Amino acid sequence: MASPTDQLPHLDNEHENSSASEYNEKNGQEQVVVVGKAQTEGLVKVEAAQRVWGPRSKIAFWVGVALISYVYSLDGETTYTYQAYATSSFNQHSLLGAVSTAQAIILACMKPVAAKIADTFGRAEAFTFLVFFYCLGYILLASCSNISTYAAGGILYYVGYSCLEILIQIIIGDVTNLRWRSLLSSMYSLPFLVNWAVASNISADVLAQSGWRWGYGMFAIIVPAAIAPITITLYWAQNRAKKLGVVATNIADEVDAPRIVSDKPFLTRFWLFLIDMDALGLLIFAAGWACLLVPLTLVNGSYTTWSSGNVIAMLVCGGVILIAFIPYEARFAKVPVFPLAFFKNPTILFSAFIGFFDFVSFYLQYTYQYSFIYVTRDWTVVNQNYFAYTQTLALTIFGILAGFVQAYTRRTKWLLTIGLCIRLLGVGLMIKSKGAHGTTGFLVICQVLQGLGGGIAACSSQLLAQGSVRHQDLGTATAFVLLWAAIGNAVGSALAAAIWRDYMPKQLTQNLNGLVNSTEINDIYSSITTAITYRDETAIYDGIITSYDYTMKILLIVATVIAVIPVILSLFVKDMYLSDKHNDVEDVDNSGAPTDVEKA
Repeated sequence: MASPTDQLPHLDNEHENSSASEYNEKNGQEQVVVVGKAQTEGLVKVEAAQRVWGPRSKIAFWVGVALISYVYSLDGETTYTYQAYATSSFNQHSLLGAVSTAQAIILACMKPVAAKIADTFGRAEAFTFLVFFYCLGYILLASCSNISTYAAGGILYYVGYSCLEILIQIIIGDVTNLRWRSLLSSMYSLPFLVNWAVASNISADVLAQSGWRWGYGMFAIIVPAAIAPITITLYWAQNRAKKLGVVATNIADEVDAPRIVSDKPFLTRFWLFLIDMDALGLLIFAAGWACLLVPLTLVNGSYTTWSSGNVIAMLVCGGVILIAFIPYEARFAKVPVFPLAFFKNPTILFSAFIGFFDFVSFYLQYTYQYSFIYVTRDWTVVNQNYFAYTQTLALTIFGILAGFVQAYTRRTKWLLTIGLCIRLLGVGLMIKSKGAHGTTGFLVICQVLQGLGGGIAACSSQLLAQGSVRHQDLGTATAFVLLWAAIGNAVGSALAAAIWRDYMPKQLTQNLNGLVNSTEINDIYSSITTAITYRDETAIYDGIITSYDYTMKILLIVATVIAVIPVILSLFVKDMYLSDKHNDVEDVDNSGAPTDVEKA
């Protein structure tokens, strides 16, 4: 069985050290970079870069990917646990869902922006862009003095986080074929197998010795250092390809169109750049979703009510703007954010909707899960973190196993359906959990089942969408799928916050009536650290547990119902053959060169 990296076209060591003139003479090419007429700048750069990679270049690239993977994993596995402590330190724990919703809006809207930046400027340039926002966001999180600054820092951080999330998937998609792509994309999560145990101790020590602020602040230093290797490797390859005059042609159309260096005025070139970015389309798209999702944040934050005229106006405007976005993209946008063909392709469309409903279901029961365990279980911080990471551990292990199955069977549709069914089972069984009165083993098994099914489904749905488009559309297709998943994140978090806000205060009032006064009830509702101070007072603590159990059960019932939808949608995607081509549309490899492959 061929190695996935063997599929990468490259220059050998002799070529890697040769001069530009020697390379051009051997390949019969002039020292001019040309671009297929349908290709983007970013695609040209990454295909040309692959043509000048030698063994050392590829090793450097994958080492860079591995380093980013580890830091990305460590970030996600530690900083998640700080949220509850940060919001509670401002006596605003009930706003945890609202903060998550605001961050999810950014996570969603930045997906197409990041893909456009990567396509318009290049992959290396996009990595440089994300580092700035990543670091600025964490600096604000570490130094915030109120919930507003905390939320602002989280939003800026999520700009960088969103870009990093999609760029890694895009760059892996650039350099792999259909058969091996899911496996290597899943290997990106491999560091979770280490951090599942390590991160728990790190976050516990940070909280005990330095506090949650340093937990955020240290990543403002770590992230730039971790991203530097892959960024430097990509810049080096791009510049070397340019010096060697390597041609990245549009093989599918068999047309070479020279890229002319423009001597037009700066404002003219800037205007053309805005057109290539579809800046107006991105603005319309972001504004529409913001108008729909911001009201959820405001209502869940108790700043207003659903009957407010402002909320109603924003919801109506959001709907109208998103409806207007469709004809604008179809008729007026020269370079659409999302090609109209995406909406006509059932595999791409249903893959995106599978991610949307799966994430709605997931965040309905996950947004307050850590808080639920913290209050209802007398576990150490380390054990709480172990439990919180159980599902991620299962996602990683079974995602990698699914990648091997795909490489062997060269099919993934029915694997997707089976994974979603298992995930549904895991969510449904959680309804039977009973807080402090249920068994630890049962809770863990439910998390493992959700991770098992989720790991299989995640790698399968993204692969099907990427395989349904040309290489030049890979970034956009990836953004399309991840965008809908991020919107599902926002909707799921918002629904969770709404249910929590509506049910938890009522349950606490009902179950603690006569035991504590209204001020104490409000303190218990607002802070999980206050809630656990009543563990020694049996009657009060039992009332708190009953309230948490009831509210969590409502969240799980809604999550289970919604988890049925992805299973149904999976039946309508294409049963794609996973060949050695870059995608299922063009007869080309990762560098744009033609390839003869076996057919299904």
